[in-house]
Amino acid sequence: MKKQKNTSKKMIRLRLWALLLFLPVMIVGYFVTVIGWHELRNIPWAHEVSQFVESKAIEFRDPEIPEEYIPVYQAAEVEYGVPWQLLAAHHRIETRFSTMDPLLSPVGAEGHMQFMPCTFVGWTHPTCGGLGQGGIPEEEKTDPEVIAYYGGYGVDGDGDGVADPYNIVDAVYSAANYLGSNGAAEGDLEAAIFLYNRSDQYVEDVLYFYTLYTENYPQQVTLKP
Repeated sequence: MKKQKNTSKKMIRLRLWALLLFLPVMIVGYFVTVIGWHELRNIPWAHEVSQFVESKAIEFRDPEIPEEYIPVYQAAEVEYGVPWQLLAAHHRIETRFSTMDPLLSPVGAEGHMQFMPCTFVGWTHPTCGGLGQGGIPEEEKTDPEVIAYYGGYGVDGDGDGVADPYNIVDAVYSAANYLGSNGAAEGDLEAAIFLYNRSDQYVEDVLYFYTLYTENYPQQVTLKP
């Protein structure tokens, strides 16, 4: 009888532990069912969790780069001296090659390469502070003259007179400008990546894809300046 009681207690403890372990999964599953994964990702804490989970599963991801973006990366390398595979790695991490919808993070980072407005336009803009969302008027956000005046990293890459973080060419050129200006053009990749997003995990993830793409896409840039 005593042995049966001990066994019953052990079974109860095991069931309690199982419940505690699976409760978070059940809660997340409930919210996903009720409001959908896309909407759940728009909640800041859920977005961070999803980004962390995705970063831990990157080794299972397909290493392919969408072909239409490679000429853009390579042209930016010619212009700024930043390895094009590094630009591809940033693009992959930031917006999964622009498949993130919308191209706007919960904290206000914008476009294909996720620039904070104050970094894109310039931190000396009178509305800038805090995390860098600022209160920059829309017409100033994409004006190359305004950007040059305030010392931002935004670039009119396609020469249409507008520097738009939602334009893939402008966004990639702007990322290359930022990374190149912060050490990547001289080979200090880790420092440049860290300044792009001040997270050791971010640096690790970008370097993972950079190494992967360098191994899988070893061809040199063929574009002429």
